[in-house]
Amino acid sequence: MLKVENLSGGYDHQLIVKNVSFQVGKGEMLGILGPNGSGKSTLLKVMSGILHKSNGFVQIDGKLLEDYPSKELAKKMAVLPQLHSHAFSHTVRETVSLGRYPHQSGWFSTWSEEDEAVVQEAMLQMGISRYEHQSLDLLSGGEQQRVFVAQALAQNAQILLLDEPTNHLDIAHQKQLLDTIKTQAIEKGITIVSVFHDINLASLYCDRLLLLEKGEIKALGEPHEVVRKNLIENVYNARVSTSPHPEQPKPQVTILPDVHEKKDYQPITLKNFRVDDELVVFQSAYQLRTWSSAVINPGSGWYRTFVNRRVDALYNIDNVQIEMQEFLTNHGFSETETVGMMTAVYTKDAVIREYAGDFGSVVIMVTAGVGNAVDVSRAHEVEAFPAIGTINTWIIVNGELAEEAFLQAVITATEAKTKALTAESVIDPRTGTIATGTSTDSVLIAATQMGEQIPYAGPITEIGKKIGLGVYECTIEAIKTYKIAKGWNS
Repeated sequence: MLKVENLSGGYDHQLIVKNVSFQVGKGEMLGILGPNGSGKSTLLKVMSGILHKSNGFVQIDGKLLEDYPSKELAKKMAVLPQLHSHAFSHTVRETVSLGRYPHQSGWFSTWSEEDEAVVQEAMLQMGISRYEHQSLDLLSGGEQQRVFVAQALAQNAQILLLDEPTNHLDIAHQKQLLDTIKTQAIEKGITIVSVFHDINLASLYCDRLLLLEKGEIKALGEPHEVVRKNLIENVYNARVSTSPHPEQPKPQVTILPDVHEKKDYQPITLKNFRVDDELVVFQSAYQLRTWSSAVINPGSGWYRTFVNRRVDALYNIDNVQIEMQEFLTNHGFSETETVGMMTAVYTKDAVIREYAGDFGSVVIMVTAGVGNAVDVSRAHEVEAFPAIGTINTWIIVNGELAEEAFLQAVITATEAKTKALTAESVIDPRTGTIATGTSTDSVLIAATQMGEQIPYAGPITEIGKKIGLGVYECTIEAIKTYKIAKGWNS
């Protein structure tokens, strides 16, 4: 559909874009990225013929751009520039209707039902129908931007060239606009090339990305091939991290500031814990980086309060999350700052110990009841289990854990917990085999992210050895306490 080959061009005989080559197929959306001054807008202008090219060529359907008469080219290609100027004030409807000019035999002398339907649809798609008869210059910058996008859509061209189409838009209208454009590509086979400042939006919506640096292609490929930490850092000269989008296989970028807020850092100790018959509460003066399988605020995040709540073994609630959140709120715990877990054992029997090492220290908390112990290797033989898990494990690290270390800490802790059940000969009553845990055990890893950086937390590392020893010892003691309370023989 669109082919760009060795394209060069710029202003006043100065080359801004140099030897750029790429192709965009029918129904494909290509995003152009790059820092300020990298040539993104210039490339779009040279591609569309607004600026004279110094070298190379642009083809549409195998035909050179300059071989198209202007009106025929407008049927093939619609351009949304970055800045708009209008010599006199149009209404919104008049502005959008200008997009139908290439399809007229004269200035609106052949206005048809199809023209009217296309204009109305474009205004509806951009959410501007209610402004139809308002003057364009009375609208906000974001509303004007949506009008010009509607004008481009009304042109019904096979190719859309967009220069920062989300400029001036809030996140709701950014989503609406990009959802609409992406739908046009998918359902109508429109070819889209768009300049973006926002790397995350470009990665999320585009099929491929082109990264420019000083007017030349630095990278071209699918988002996961272009949005890479080292590449983005080098081109933009900024510290970033990359992570997957929660719903799409598209990478997202997070800026890492070099300026940090000053914190009155105090290492986590046993003094940060409060224990009674119904709760184990751990509170910090600052937020900790956290990964957990909790009921409230599971997954990764930053939290300062951690609650392990005792519930009755017969606890049966339709919506556990809502009930648990109401409980936390009623007890004065902030919804945005608290990780919440449940256990069926008395929290007063929690085992909490601290283990020091050269890296810093680890504080471990375990509550353990094994009345519903499960052998996970035989779980497929059992149709149903009790709803409440009774082994909850917290690992609080005074140190800075890398991403790998969080996951390795979970593995190390799980292995240590399983070894403790073996040592205590805990049996799955349904299968008669050694249990590996309970039906819904939960684990939490939290780190201060201060002090020594810890890249790994497997058993070969010092921190891994402390986690393994600590979880094993605390779980053993918690199981023994549970057996005594139940009157079981050791």
